[in-house]
Amino acid sequence: MKLPLISIVTPSYNQAQFIAATIDSVLSQDYPNLEYFVMDGGSTDGTIEILKSYGAKINWESNKDAGQADAINQGLRKSRGEILAYLNSDDIYLPGTLKRVGEYYARTQADWITGDCLTIDESGKPSKNNWLISGYKRFLMALYSPLTLRIADSMLPQPSTFWSRRAFKQVGEFNEKYHYVMDYDYWLRMAKYYRPHDLKTVLSGFRTHAGSKSETSRDQLMAEALLALKANGTKSWQITLHSLHSGLVRFIYNLLK
Repeated sequence: MKLPLISIVTPSYNQAQFIAATIDSVLSQDYPNLEYFVMDGGSTDGTIEILKSYGAKINWESNKDAGQADAINQGLRKSRGEILAYLNSDDIYLPGTLKRVGEYYARTQADWITGDCLTIDESGKPSKNNWLISGYKRFLMALYSPLTLRIADSMLPQPSTFWSRRAFKQVGEFNEKYHYVMDYDYWLRMAKYYRPHDLKTVLSGFRTHAGSKSETSRDQLMAEALLALKANGTKSWQITLHSLHSGLVRFIYNLLK
């Protein structure tokens, strides 16, 4: 079986505490056909020294950028892979992830591939409520349709989602006006042409910590999600359902903290 070249991009800015774990999770994959780019936005916290320590094992550069989506786009423009993805600088891939994705693509030529995701804490351990979070995402994926995607923005776990170069050419680059929901906007655009293939296995770890956007910018995230929905032609009643769902999820999350 000929395995496709997989290109991974890590956008980075001042995540020295976690970025080595992210890089190691990529480099330790049992996958022979990989290219990896770290696009750093000019970190000042020791990240550059960490990147230098990897030598020729990674492709990286550090320059001021226009934000996370810009950094992702810069990396994707450099890429050559048949399969594309980005992994944030505080998240990780689980062992065997790229092999599972590559082999599935080789068999099916699927243009959009996703899987499960663990929620992990600062030390990398699964969060105590992971069973509930993962179970709910599994429930949502079982109900997937372009409509349910518009109602539940947390349906597809970003670090566990991959897409083909064909899809990239069809959908285009990430929208750089978004700083919190560039992934959700991309899934909404992708859903106009493709349906995600769910591997139904855990592929990544999504890290929650005091400095993460998901913890510090929830109001901005929800506001941007509404903008993305409107930009993608979502009807007003669907936006209302999305807001109700997001509010309920946020309420339950706060109860469990």
